[in-house]
This record gives sequence, structure tokens and C-alpha cells, in this order.
Amino acid sequence: MAEIELIDVTKKYKDNVAVDKLSLHIKDNEFFVFFGPAGAGKTTTLKTIAGVEFPQEGLVKIGGEIVNLVESMYRNVSMVFENYALYPHMTVYDNIAFPLRSKLYRKDEAYIKQAVERVVKMLHIDGLYERKPSQLSNGQRQRVAIGRCLVRDPTVFLMDEPLAHLDAKLRHFMRGELKEMQSAFNTTTIYVTHDFMEAMSLADRIAVLNKGKIEQLGNSLQMYYTPKNEFVARLFGEPEINLVATELLTEGGIVKLRALQQETLLVPEADTVEVLKNANTTKIDMGIRGIDIYFNFSPQDSSWIKGSIYAFEPIGNKVIMTVDVNGSKIRIAAANNISAELDQTVYIKFNMKNALYFSTETEAFITRSDIQRYA
Repeated sequence: MAEIELIDVTKKYKDNVAVDKLSLHIKDNEFFVFFGPAGAGKTTTLKTIAGVEFPQEGLVKIGGEIVNLVESMYRNVSMVFENYALYPHMTVYDNIAFPLRSKLYRKDEAYIKQAVERVVKMLHIDGLYERKPSQLSNGQRQRVAIGRCLVRDPTVFLMDEPLAHLDAKLRHFMRGELKEMQSAFNTTTIYVTHDFMEAMSLADRIAVLNKGKIEQLGNSLQMYYTPKNEFVARLFGEPEINLVATELLTEGGIVKLRALQQETLLVPEADTVEVLKNANTTKIDMGIRGIDIYFNFSPQDSSWIKGSIYAFEPIGNKVIMTVDVNGSKIRIAAANNISAELDQTVYIKFNMKNALYFSTETEAFITRSDIQRYA
């Protein structure tokens, strides 16, 4: 049984509150991800669960047992750190085998050999047995650190940005391997990352942290399609979501939005109208992702908005095109086979079916079309 429960956990470093009255229940066998920007409290929370740090307030429970004052070595957790933490005088084999030779979790050498061979094949480092950390690349060192974590059969795996130093191809491969590993080992996994793609592809659930508090808790679809506020919306997606300030207008019972100093008004989807009217504000930030903006280089009908190309960034499989509309910068995700010049005139149109609406004053999520689909 590897349920993890945090109850009003607070961790401070002098006057700096790293974790602020955080309460959370992580289910048995769940792949749970802490996600957020640098300084959000992700690693401190993970270390508090591991027993590397002790909270000043609140309770930490593992398998229903309070472990606040239990040293990390007795919590039966296995942790991989972002900075490797390898033993420099040991070979790759001995570094990975080390947890199985400890007094608490000692195994015989035949078992150790089988366990080490299993993880080194998974991590593609089986040709590095006799090397020491100083003879490895950063990516190889990180894989050895992951291997040392996976070689054991703990109550919970704790992973602090374990793929941060791997190249893009191996990072993509390892995401699949880690998910498969968690399923095969039938063990709870808690994972820290600042990469939204890692969070979305790996997690059963995600906790978005900001200044030691949870901004939103849910699955990847909820984070992307129904973010709790603008902070969460900005974290998910490439390019970053566009947040367009609009004014809510009601003319003869019809709701429209004035945006970007344009005479042409935007028309929300019918199933969002009543919610917007009842939001008790006329100041609405419309969130629109780059894939939901159409563009054309020739004049279209009056529903299209005229702008000029401010930036044009090819990034392999797509182009991020930034369009200037009366001083506002709108980011569009375009196919990688288009070409354009800076300051070139372009016309854009928003796909209102996928627009998100937030309060300008509070930045809280209001609604979107077909909202029940993502509940």
C-alpha cells in the first residue's frame, strides 16, 4: 500500500515559505506529477516526502503511517535527483547495485546481477559497466542515476527532473519507458518536472504548483482545455496561449466581444453566452491558442483582422509566427512549409469554438464552449 498523503504541510527556510499549507492525496500505483516554474516548491515537496527535508507544520503520511520524524532510509522510498548524486569512486555497475547492497535492503549477488542487467538494458547503458562517473557524459550519468532508483522495489519512486539532461530523442524514448516501468512495477511514482510535455504525457494526475501552493489539480486534458486560471493556461502549450483583453458588449440580447481595437466584433459560441453574461464583469480576457488562429496573406471578408508579421520562428515541425495587431502580439502555430517576411501584412481569424474566457480582474477561468466534454 503506497498511498501518500500531505496534510497542511509547510516548509520554510528562514522567512522564505517554500511549501505553504499544502494538502494532497496521491493514490496507490498512481503516476503523479508536480509541475510548475522554478521556485514553485516542487523539489522541496518531493524532498519532504522522501525525508530529506522535514516540515515545520503539517503531516506526511506514507501508506497511512505518519512519517514526519522518520529518517529517509527507513521510509522505503527510492529517489533520483536532477544532479545525479553518483559515487565518483564506483563503477556504473556498482553505483546501480549500491541500494541492493545496503544493510536495510541487502540482496545476494545473483539477484543484484539480474536486477542491474534489467535496468541497464532498459536505459541503454549496458556497455558502460566498468566506467566511472568521470568517464560518462551528462546524459549517461543521469541514466545511471535513474537506474539506481529503478533497481530497487520500493514503496514509492520519487523522481526530480530525471530526464532534464538527456537529448531530445532519448528523452522522448524514456518518457515511454518510465510510464511502462511504473505500470510493470505496480508502484506509486511521484515525478517533478518543469516541462509541460513530460507532465502531460506521463501523469495520471498533475498538481500545478506556484509559490508553494497548488493552483490546479487534475489530469492533462483538464489542464490544457479548462485551466483554473491564466497562470495555469500559460504553462501548457507551445506557443504560449494568447490572452486577448476584450470588452463584453450586449446589443439587443446578443453578446459580442470587442478586441484589439477592432471595429469587427467577436461572437462567442452560443453555449458560452449565458455564462459570460452572468460573470458580473465586462472585462474579459479571451485565451486563444496558436493552433486555433487562421491566417491568410491576402484580404478576406470583414470578420478577419489585419495585422503585420512581427516575428517568424521556424522550429522544425512548425513555425511560430507572431502577428502585431495594434500593438498586441498574437502567436500563431503554422505549418513549416510557409514563408513570410517581417512586417508583411497578414489577416487573422480566431476559432471561437476553442476560445477560453477569464476574468480580467481575477484571472480566474470563466468558461469555454463544450465545457462538459473536458470536465
